[in-house]
Amino acid sequence: MYSASDLRKGLKIEIDGEPCIITDFQFVKPGKGQAIYRCKIRNLFTGSTLDKSYRSVEKIDKPNLLSKDLIYSYEDGSDFVFMDTDTYEQIHVSSDVLGNQKYFLVEDMEVEVLFFNNRPLEVTLPNFIEKKIIETEPGARGDTATNVLKPAKVDNGYEVQVPIFVNEGDVIRIDTRTGAYSERVSKG
Repeated sequence: MYSASDLRKGLKIEIDGEPCIITDFQFVKPGKGQAIYRCKIRNLFTGSTLDKSYRSVEKIDKPNLLSKDLIYSYEDGSDFVFMDTDTYEQIHVSSDVLGNQKYFLVEDMEVEVLFFNNRPLEVTLPNFIEKKIIETEPGARGDTATNVLKPAKVDNGYEVQVPIFVNEGDVIRIDTRTGAYSERVSKG
């Protein structure tokens, strides 16, 4: 159990049997009375947010979270299959949990999966991946003073905005946290 004084931004707590994360935190000490901890909390399963206040004497439940390093194996319908390298157990994670991160999965990629009561909750990918551009408009010469972007598709169908000098066949680095272009790795 956490006490109210342990609360801070980014802390994962449990409310009504559901895992939540504190997205904003404010400590208020009125002139009289007890200190109040005001929190904006986001449910990790549903994504819904709520505002909640705690007095300094309240206790908050700690969620039953477990983090494992797994290797991505393959896609199975709407599920993605990961393998535990210690037990060789296959773990299915739905595309709802992954969201847009499914576009950044590469076979044999090591990821960190967060479980709540043996249920996959969150997948953390490496910060950057490299993908090959399979479709984009040809680059134009000139106009390098402004940051002009154009759409480009990578090999798994994900569309990303890239600078005009990037062409088909080029390998680019994509930031998995934002889904944005980071840099060109090599020319095609």
